[in-house]
Amino acid sequence: MKKLRKVLTIVLVVIVALIVVAGVLINLFADRAVKIGIETAATKALNVGVSVDGVKLSIMAGKLALGNLVINNPPGYQHPKLLELKQAHVEVDIRSLLSDTVEIREIKLDGAEVTLEQRGITSNNLQDVIKSIPSSPKSETQPSGKKLHIDNLELSNITVKAKLLPIPGKADTVTLKLAPIKMTNLGGDNKLDTAALSSKILVAITQGIAEQGAGVLPDDMLGSLKSTLAKTAELGKEVLKTGENLGKDILKTTEDLGKGLSEGFKGLLKPKKE
Repeated sequence: MKKLRKVLTIVLVVIVALIVVAGVLINLFADRAVKIGIETAATKALNVGVSVDGVKLSIMAGKLALGNLVINNPPGYQHPKLLELKQAHVEVDIRSLLSDTVEIREIKLDGAEVTLEQRGITSNNLQDVIKSIPSSPKSETQPSGKKLHIDNLELSNITVKAKLLPIPGKADTVTLKLAPIKMTNLGGDNKLDTAALSSKILVAITQGIAEQGAGVLPDDMLGSLKSTLAKTAELGKEVLKTGENLGKDILKTTEDLGKGLSEGFKGLLKPKKE
């Protein structure tokens, strides 16, 4: 009997020790796992480098906070960054992380600075990134990775610095402030993955620049932006739709990170399976 109690005591001590160690490891490495997951998923979706400095994950609460997320420019542009996001907050249904569709209650992206750089007469960095995002019918019907359903997404405090072709006697930079971008029920009726979400956000930003820059930006830059929107619509209506009203949101308003933010949660799950 004494031996049995001794064995049970040892087993309980080992279990408690394992729980403590597991908790420490989660606190030490969960944030890093999410950081790697976000950077990997967003880089794959956008075909340009994506990095994030600060990551704070609250697993039990289903909340994620990001700081200083950067999307790099494609090769051949003077400035290194296309977009820099100061803060991002994500709330997710923690139970859905193990299902095929991740249920995200809210994504708030605050303090986005976009550097729009013109190259030649008919090209700019924003349109180059949008054109490189996978948009084939196959990718729309069979999303890569987990499917996403997002109740609310909001992008606020958007600043656009448009770098123009150098002309003697004229300013080479025009600064625009865009209205908040809002989207609801993303992925409610159609399958949505990281690439599709990234495309929706960037297309909405492009539409906002085209509207806000009318009469301010050069005609050639506006023309290339509108051409990108038109080609995107032709390549797949899914890029310009979400739920009941996303088509209207993108085509008629200036409304709404990554990046693949939810794919960061997917990256967190991988270590657990090992």
